[in-house]
Amino acid sequence: MRSGGQIVVDCLEANGVTRIFCVPGESYLEVLDALHDAAIQTVVCRQEGGAAMMADAHARATGGTGICFVTRGPGATNASAGLHIARQDSVPVIVFIGQVARRNRDREAFQEIDYSRMMPELAKWVAEIDDAARIPEYISRAFAVANAGRPGPVVLALPEDMLRDEVDVPAPLAFTPHRTAPGASEMQALAAALAKAERPVGVIGGGGWSKRAVADFTAFAENFDLPVGTSFRRQMLFDHLHPSYAGNVGLGINPELARRVSDADLVLLAGCRLGEASSDDYTLLDVPNPEQMLVHVHAGAEELGMVYRPDIAIHADPVSFAAAAAALVPPDVRPWAEETATAHAEYLNWSTPGPIPGAVQYGEIMGWLSATLPDDAILTNGAGNYAIWLHRYYRFRRFATQAAPACGSMGYGVPAAVAAKLAFPMRTVVAFAGDGCFMMNGQEFATAVQYGAAIVVIVVNNGMFGTIRMHQERRFPGRVSGTGLKNPDFAALARAYGGHGERVEKTADFMPAFERAVASGLPAIIEVMIDPDAIAPTATISGMRRG
Repeated sequence: MRSGGQIVVDCLEANGVTRIFCVPGESYLEVLDALHDAAIQTVVCRQEGGAAMMADAHARATGGTGICFVTRGPGATNASAGLHIARQDSVPVIVFIGQVARRNRDREAFQEIDYSRMMPELAKWVAEIDDAARIPEYISRAFAVANAGRPGPVVLALPEDMLRDEVDVPAPLAFTPHRTAPGASEMQALAAALAKAERPVGVIGGGGWSKRAVADFTAFAENFDLPVGTSFRRQMLFDHLHPSYAGNVGLGINPELARRVSDADLVLLAGCRLGEASSDDYTLLDVPNPEQMLVHVHAGAEELGMVYRPDIAIHADPVSFAAAAAALVPPDVRPWAEETATAHAEYLNWSTPGPIPGAVQYGEIMGWLSATLPDDAILTNGAGNYAIWLHRYYRFRRFATQAAPACGSMGYGVPAAVAAKLAFPMRTVVAFAGDGCFMMNGQEFATAVQYGAAIVVIVVNNGMFGTIRMHQERRFPGRVSGTGLKNPDFAALARAYGGHGERVEKTADFMPAFERAVASGLPAIIEVMIDPDAIAPTATISGMRRG
């Protein structure tokens, strides 16, 4: 006989979980007690949104399933920000939410929420476990659903009295993962279509990739001399210095790459949905019938034909598809090969930093980091114009070196960096955050200090919500409203938390500041003061007003 709380932890251990992220709550005390003796590290976070984002980043970094525990009501609503990221970014996460006692349901009891009504838009599956004897069934299903097809988050609510019930259940078993392999006829159709093409282009993205899958897709691209772009915030899926790499198909896309995709006679979408950010507001391909021949590969059958009607629809997960693609025989004549080299040259030119207003040249800093950081360094960020420099000028070389929300959620960078550093303590982990972005989940810097996660956080401070200010200046030039910020001393804040703090006001000061931050062995914040006029790599506020 074991309590429901103990059975929950037993099921997590059976599924290979080694680390969970939580904010403690009285609604799941039995689980916390069971974790006391478990071989699972419990990472206590400072806010449920940060905890859910850490679970998301852990899944991205390790290839496993992120696990998060939060309490009912306010805890669940805080965690919803992380659920939204995992849903739109196709990341397998299970969020366990404490719930009111079963006898008090439907009375609007203390912090009561009906999660079956609140969460369906944010999760693949939402359920509440009423019977402790069914915990193994529900958790096995949760792992299966989170990882099947298009990966995503699952929510399980745990009534507090159910967790106290003692029942006799069989020893839990791990869920059985499965792959969806492409059909031979579909792969033959892809090979035949490529043999007839003159201007093909590939776009790789989405979730469910592995190191082996990336290597297989790279081999396929090499065999076919195929120019390849990466979807928004999925740059680490293809080596940026590989001669087939054409650039990032995302916000701030290179205009030459945008023309290349629009003018292609065949577009291969591998693993990604090509959503609003990656499609340049759905302008690169016509909806629903693209002018280009479209080959769409996706693990979720429901995604094929959802927005774009494909000429060839391949229902397959990235690992299985990439393996099959690597085995395809390329045509003897590939008329697009010279254009592939041109596309890579255009990317190299586009990713070479240029000047911006002010004493700090942020592009130069990104160029230095790209040349200096080890290839396995992990970079994280939230949302804001500060990230444009990162996505444009940093040249990713390896798989699983990037964690960034394609859904554009602010506050992700710091918690994601903490999770990545805990998963890989020997690797360099750098978080990027704007001054507005940092303040949304910057309290997780305290979590980094508590667990000795020596991340380096680069806070790009321009004293405003820069992205909104940019849009504001375009539509209402000179009429600043609601975007100015008065910030704390971020370097001093780092020291107050028990970390290392630096402030950079000139480009030349950044490099030694970064080296001191790494050498400190502590979680560190480097506050980089950016000229407010430098709103984007190729745009200024003053220029927008003149325009």
